[in-house]
Amino acid sequence: MIIRTERLLIRPIVEGDWKAIKAIWEDFHKSEYAQYDMPHNTEDADIRNHMARWEKANTGTEHMFFAVCRQQEVIGYIAFNKRPKSYEIGYCFHSDYAKKGYARESHAALFEYMKNLGIKKISARTAIKNLPSAALLKSLGFNQIKTEKVSFYKDLDGRDIIFDGGVFELDL
Repeated sequence: MIIRTERLLIRPIVEGDWKAIKAIWEDFHKSEYAQYDMPHNTEDADIRNHMARWEKANTGTEHMFFAVCRQQEVIGYIAFNKRPKSYEIGYCFHSDYAKKGYARESHAALFEYMKNLGIKKISARTAIKNLPSAALLKSLGFNQIKTEKVSFYKDLDGRDIIFDGGVFELDL
């Protein structure tokens, strides 16, 4: 399955995308927003294994992982994971391509694809302080339905570092 938009090619992730995903994760780790997301191991072997699992998972609709490409370059990815009442999305784009509409364009195309599969609801979670992510979700028509306390890291004393996360939903 390949989706083409005006500027992008969207295709299933393959194991060979590992170097591009490594660059995306290393770039994200430098971001002020990394503190609001689960850390990603960026060692070559780990990423290769991770991408192999994603490629293998792409054989059905339980988990779907898509590479977002500008020409042949992977600039980001979007993942869909089936939940009891919806599909939850996750995504990450290299900062070199931020604020150019690529994330919005690729999400909109994939939502149309999901709608054609009969999927009716998409959910997402992001930190309230992750303003670019929250703005993307709102621009795509998501509504924030609740706030939850989230923690991915501990402070020097071993206490959870807690932040407010927004839970968003979109009816397709």
